[in-house]
Parts: sequence; structure tokens; C-alpha cells
Amino acid sequence: MACSLLPLHAPLSSSPGLLASRPASRALPLCPRGPRVPRNRPPPPPRALPDIAAGAASGIRDALADAFLASPPTWRSAAASNLAVFVAGSPVLLSGLSASGVAASYLLGTLTWRAFGPPGFLLVVAYFVVGTAVTKLKIKQKEAQGVAEKRGGRRGPGSVIGSSAAGCVCALLSIYHVGGATFSELWRLGFVASFCTKLSDTVSSEIGKAFGRTTYLVTTFKVVPRGTEGAISIEGTLAGILGSVFLASVGYLLGQVNISQVAVCLLASQIANYGESYIGATLQDKEGFEWLNNDIVNVMNISIGAILAVLIQQLVVNWSS
Repeated sequence: MACSLLPLHAPLSSSPGLLASRPASRALPLCPRGPRVPRNRPPPPPRALPDIAAGAASGIRDALADAFLASPPTWRSAAASNLAVFVAGSPVLLSGLSASGVAASYLLGTLTWRAFGPPGFLLVVAYFVVGTAVTKLKIKQKEAQGVAEKRGGRRGPGSVIGSSAAGCVCALLSIYHVGGATFSELWRLGFVASFCTKLSDTVSSEIGKAFGRTTYLVTTFKVVPRGTEGAISIEGTLAGILGSVFLASVGYLLGQVNISQVAVCLLASQIANYGESYIGATLQDKEGFEWLNNDIVNVMNISIGAILAVLIQQLVVNWSS
């Protein structure tokens, strides 16, 4: 860009003598002075990889904290929270579930978190931990007797569905506010009762197979071999009652049921389990009922438990009013 020159000082007079005696003025450029460009300055050092990893970890941690604390839970927060728990607890999950069983459990966990938040999710975790522990109890002895669960006690998707179908229905009814606020407590009660029923059934069956001295057919009370469909034992029955009391108490501590509903869950679960044993003794493995496998019987069992709990609660409320 061309720069014009101007004298530094304007002439004081037009007199030739004065101009002759005055020194020549310096000319300065009109163009502005640009910024100085530093020479040979080294570029800033690249950000260290540990800093990048720490920043990413902090972002993930904050996102998970937001998901865990979301109230009420959303589908996105439920899925993220459930995924974090599943990754952290994968060794325990894989000890009790097949790979497809883990996938089915993830759907169950997400649905449960969305409907009832962390307390409902923790109730299912308690059910899974205790149910897996009693299934693994004396597993070698059960395998030798031919009464153990398949795959070394690792349950598949059919077993997951058979254990949670009624609870999933209650969760969906709660999510979509079927029946309004009046029924929201009933859906929560049905959810808790369904898992109390299933844990009681699992504990009574597995403890009976491991420690039951004598097993009786529920319809005739004749002595039958361990593992017979519809068979019960004193040891297993008492353990099943304790299992139901345990999970109902967990539900109470987590604020899912009140103290009177703990008794409702216990009563409903024991009636349902007796009904399940009766169905097993009279229909399962019988001609014309080949379709009635363990998973379907389990769905019937937990459904009876959930429905009975809701009906008993309604009767109690109507009677007290």
C-alpha cells in the first residue's frame, strides 16, 4: 500500500529568509504501524493426554450423576444409569445369567428404573443377588441328583421373563399413569409382591433341593423324590417364607411399601406359591399340557402374587373405611 508523506511541521511564515534559515522538516509515513510479529516464538505445547482423559472422565461422571439424580427418571436417564450399574456389576451378572439373560435383564432394569427410580431398581438387585446365591448353593450336589438349573445355574432370557413379567406390567401401568393417582400405589405394591412371590418360590425350591430331608407332593402329601414338580419340603417352605419377608422388608426400607403392605406381600406370595405347586403337580408334564413349561408356570405364579396383593390391599382399604 502506498503511503503519502506529510511534513512534520507546517511553515511558520512565507518569508524566504525565514524559510532559508529553517532546517528541512522530516517527513513521516501516514500508513499505520502494524502489530509486531514475534520472531522464532515456539508454538504452545499440545495438551497432555492425561489431561484430555481426565476431562472426558469428568464429563462422563457429571453426566452419570445427572442421570442418577434425575427425578422423576426419564427413559434416557434410566438407560444410562442402568448401563453404568451393569458395567460395574458385570462379573456378578455373568455369574448368574447367560449373555442373552443379561440383555433381557438390562431391559428389565431400564423399565424398573424409569417406573420406580433407584429404590425399585435396588429391590430387583436384592432379588437377583439372593436368588443367584441360593441357586448356586450346593450346585454340585444338585447336578449329581439331576435337579440343578441348567448352565450351572446361569439363567437365560426365558427365566428372566418368567421372573419379571408381572413386575414389568406393573411398571408400565405406573409409567403411563393407568388409573391415575389412585392406582399408582397399587401398581407399586403389585410390583413388589411379584418379586416377593418369585424370590419365595426360588428360595423354597433351591433350599428344598439342597437341604430338604423329605419332600411331599402338594396334592396328596405323599413322599416323592427331590425335584418332583409340585413337591414341597418343610425346610424349603420355611426358607421361602423368610425370603418373602426379607424382600418385602427391603421394599419397606426403600419406601416402596408401608408396614401393612409388607404383610400383604407375604400373604399373597405364599398363596401364589401354593397355587404354583398345585399347577405343577396336576398339570405340568401331563399329556395335553406339554406347553406348560417352568417359565410359563413362573409367569402364572408371579401374576397371581401381584393380583392377589392388589385385591387384598383394596379389601383392606375398603374394610377400614
